[in-house]
Amino acid sequence: MAGEIQKCVLLVGVVANKRSKVFLLGIHRMHIFFRFCFMLMITSSFCTSVMADEVQIAVASNFTAPMKTIAADFEQQTKHKVLLSFGATGKFYAQIKNGAPFDVLLAADDEIPKKLEQEGVAVVGSRFTYAIGRLVLWSAKADFVDPNVLQRGNFQHIALASPKLAPYGAAAIDVLTHLGLVKPLQAKFVQGENISQTSQFISSGNAELGFVALSQVYLNGNLKSGSAWIIPDTLYSPIRQDAVLLTSAKDKAAAQAFMSYLKSSNAKAVMATYGYRF
Repeated sequence: MAGEIQKCVLLVGVVANKRSKVFLLGIHRMHIFFRFCFMLMITSSFCTSVMADEVQIAVASNFTAPMKTIAADFEQQTKHKVLLSFGATGKFYAQIKNGAPFDVLLAADDEIPKKLEQEGVAVVGSRFTYAIGRLVLWSAKADFVDPNVLQRGNFQHIALASPKLAPYGAAAIDVLTHLGLVKPLQAKFVQGENISQTSQFISSGNAELGFVALSQVYLNGNLKSGSAWIIPDTLYSPIRQDAVLLTSAKDKAAAQAFMSYLKSSNAKAVMATYGYRF
């Protein structure tokens, strides 16, 4: 009887040992599985961070509205993050020369990007014209502006962007020079640092009218408010707006991707709704 009991004890011990090994094996396999899942999550997160990047873009003020739409579309399609700064092209030039951390410049002219390229601050061969801007004489008042309002001079102030900082301001001087009105109207000038500030002077009533970018007052073929005269192209030099990749971002994937996207039909469709030409 004692021998039978001893056999039973040994048998139970063997079974328990086997179950223990199976249990431990199951725990080991689960540990491996969870480690695999964790590593997969880390790898996926790492790949996403490598693929997604930031691009810092200095944008001429006239291009504010279309750029916001283009940037949002670009972010959605590429998952890259776009950081935007808006201002006068001349001021951006000074900032870039002083080491401002921009990757791309979208200028309001073709001279500044060319100059940056020549000075070795921009990547040679990256420069291209992304849009041709158009100048408009605009007033927040309905039925105030027509092609003869400048000659009549029945206003106290006329706003324009600084010709030294903003290409649209230089274009406004071109127009007034062609019309022989620089000296007669000079005492009425109200100058903005950039075209956005110029538009604000007019919107607020500090100037009854002024020269702004068509993109600021135009959408889908219609004037958004007030009254305007779209200046004939023959009265000012073409406003060729160039984009350029800065040398600090020559190997930056997000910056290169944005430069390519700016040439796309989607980006051009957005620009066209604001009156830009190509």
